[in-house]
Amino acid sequence: MSFPLRAALFALDAERAHRLTIRGLAAWGRAGAPGGSTVDDPILRTSVAGIDFANPLGLAAGVDKDGEAVTGLHALGFGAVEVGTLTPLPQPGNPKPRLFRLVPEHAVINRMGFNNGGLAAAIERLPAPAKRRGVLGLNVGANKDAKDRVADYVAGVAAASKVADYVTINVSSPNTPGLRDLQHGAALRDLLSATRLAAGTRPLFLKVAPDLEPSAIDDIARAVIEHRLDALIIGNTTVSRPPLGSQHAGEAGGLSGRPLAPLARQRLADFRSATAGAIPLIAVGGIDSGAEAYARIRAGASLVQLYSAMVYAGPGLPVRILKDLAALLRRDGFASVSEAVGLG
Repeated sequence: MSFPLRAALFALDAERAHRLTIRGLAAWGRAGAPGGSTVDDPILRTSVAGIDFANPLGLAAGVDKDGEAVTGLHALGFGAVEVGTLTPLPQPGNPKPRLFRLVPEHAVINRMGFNNGGLAAAIERLPAPAKRRGVLGLNVGANKDAKDRVADYVAGVAAASKVADYVTINVSSPNTPGLRDLQHGAALRDLLSATRLAAGTRPLFLKVAPDLEPSAIDDIARAVIEHRLDALIIGNTTVSRPPLGSQHAGEAGGLSGRPLAPLARQRLADFRSATAGAIPLIAVGGIDSGAEAYARIRAGASLVQLYSAMVYAGPGLPVRILKDLAALLRRDGFASVSEAVGLG
C-alpha cells in the first residue's frame, strides 16, 4: 500500500520525515482537521477501565511524543491517542541517527531514548477535554539520569492524572539503560504501589516489553492484579532479531512493525493465560490490517494499538482497519467488540 506523500517522505531521513509529519498533523488539527475521517459504527464502541472508546483502535506512544498533534491524529479515525513517552524533565534522547526504516520488511528500528520536551510543556499544549475528539492517554517514564526512577514515575503519574483519560507507566523501552529492570520482582511492586497511589482514581496502565521469560510473565501478571492496575499493554519493541534483509538490520535499538507480529501474538497469548482475563489487555506490535486487529481481539485483547504500520500504509490506514474490523465482527455474529474478546 502506498500513499501520495510516501515517496517524498521516504527520500528524507526517517526522523526528519517523522517530525514533518507531526508538524503537518498539528497544523491540520489547529485548522479544525477539515476532511477528517471517522468510522461511527455502534459495533466498534467499547468500554475499558471505565472509559468509553468510540472504537478499539489506538495510536501507540512514540508517534506524538510531545502532544503536538492530538487533534489531527484523532481526526484520522483513532479512538484513542497515547502521547509520550514523557519524562519529568526535558531530555534530548540518544545521539542521531536513531531511527531507521527497514522498507522490505515494513519495519522500523529505533533507539530514540525518551527524547521529549518534558511533561509540563506537553500538558500545556494538550487540547482541553471539551475539544478532544477521542480518548487521550499519557505515557510517562523516568529521566535517563534520574537518581530515583520511582520518584520520576510518581511525579509523572500525578501530573498526567490531572489531564489524561488514562496514564501508562512505561518500563518497556530498550533504549534507556536499566529501565526494563523495573519489570521484575520487588522493583516492579514498589513502582506499582507508588504509582497506583499517585494515580488516585485515574485508570493506570502498565506497558511491558515482549522480550520476557515465562517466569517474568507470571510475576508481572500477579503484580498488576495485586496492585489493581486497570490494563496491561503488550508490548513495546523487541531487541530480538528475526531474519532481516534490510541494510539497517544490524542497527541497535528496538524493532517494530511487521516482523514483530509473531512475537507480539505469542506474548498476548501468554499474558491472556497468565491473567485469566482478570485485567484488560491491549495488543501492540505488527498490527497493520483489520484482520490482524480482529485476530488480536479474538486472542484476548480488549483494545489494539498501532504505530509503525502508519509509516508504510499512510494516514488512511485507521479507517481501513476499522471498516474491515466492523465487517469481520458482523460476519461472525458479534454485536460488539467486547463480545469477541478472547473467543479465538
